[in-house]
Amino acid sequence: MSIRIEAKQCTGCGDCVNACPLGIIEIVDDIAQIGEGCNLCGACRDACTFEAIIIEMPVEVTPADESYRGVWVFAEQQDGHLKGFVYELVSKGRELADSLGTELCAVCFGHNIDDVNRLVAYGADRIYLIDDPVLANQQEDIYAAELVRLIRENKPGIVLAGATSFGRAFFPRVAAVLRTGLTADCTGLEIDSESGLLRQTRPTFGGNIMATILCRTRRPQMSTVRPRVFKRNTPDDTRQGEIIRVDFDKERVTARTKLLSFVKDLTEKVKLEDADIIVSGGRGLGKPENFGIIRELADALGAAVGSSRPPVDEGWIPYAHQVGQTGKTVCPKLYIACGISGAVQHLAGMQTADVIVAINDDPDAPIFEVATYGLVGDLFKIVPLLTERLKGGQ
Repeated sequence: MSIRIEAKQCTGCGDCVNACPLGIIEIVDDIAQIGEGCNLCGACRDACTFEAIIIEMPVEVTPADESYRGVWVFAEQQDGHLKGFVYELVSKGRELADSLGTELCAVCFGHNIDDVNRLVAYGADRIYLIDDPVLANQQEDIYAAELVRLIRENKPGIVLAGATSFGRAFFPRVAAVLRTGLTADCTGLEIDSESGLLRQTRPTFGGNIMATILCRTRRPQMSTVRPRVFKRNTPDDTRQGEIIRVDFDKERVTARTKLLSFVKDLTEKVKLEDADIIVSGGRGLGKPENFGIIRELADALGAAVGSSRPPVDEGWIPYAHQVGQTGKTVCPKLYIACGISGAVQHLAGMQTADVIVAINDDPDAPIFEVATYGLVGDLFKIVPLLTERLKGGQ
């Protein structure tokens, strides 16, 4: 790929200078000049109304293998229970499959997994299930080898997985072995009406730009999707589907790693990504001890405790509580943001909540732009009053 300026079309307006996230464009003699370090993100080209910026794409001669068809969703489980975001993925997968006029399949590895049939109710036509005690724990190398085998045998056109810590670890292995592309941490998926390709949208440059990526010449098209960015369908218990039990050959696959133990975060009383109500604290709390008033309000509401990135970076609260682009994406019925200014990175992780209540002493804080209700004032007065009222005090 390369980028160039058409001097005859450039007017030196400077729109590209303002759009460049790297700050490497300048106007010299009324012509834009691009400095070293350009990563060809395309922001300047999109901002240029005179079409003076050209990004030349290399033409790949190898066409995509058209025998790859269908949409697959990897149904992640832990301790024999399907994770909640799986139903969101299946719901989105159903939408994509309908757009392509093809089938939707779910793939599940584990042992004695509950509610596998529920995947059919949410839209799956077929479920590939490998049930074996060896697969009870999430061992990346074994899971990757088995998924590669199934993909090579069945040739799905699209394969999706959750952008969880496990999905982010094992799914790139699968893509690397298959020598195909992988778009990580997607927040949007749709089928292109002209090409039939999967349009994979994800935030980049700290959430300041949304990039849409197409995998034109390799198959399958693979994406990891942030949990809680898509809505789950209403299950239809009358749907009929097929469960295909696949044999697991223990001798063929060996693991190089061994899970010794799984340590749960005991401070997380309510699981953040599954919570209906979340109370989050930000830099405005001032010091770690002040998270106590956040926990008291959360306890009164039966809510999970969240945080923006600064308190996590300062070590005030564990990373498991971080909401945002580099943390967890949540979609609760109620999100209460206390002392959070509303940086775009944080908004990317919570702005799909049904109701957002913002408490901040700065009336110009960006959080108020997405808030359903805003309280301008001292959080150290407002939050304890809310807690007292919820506990029945006067």
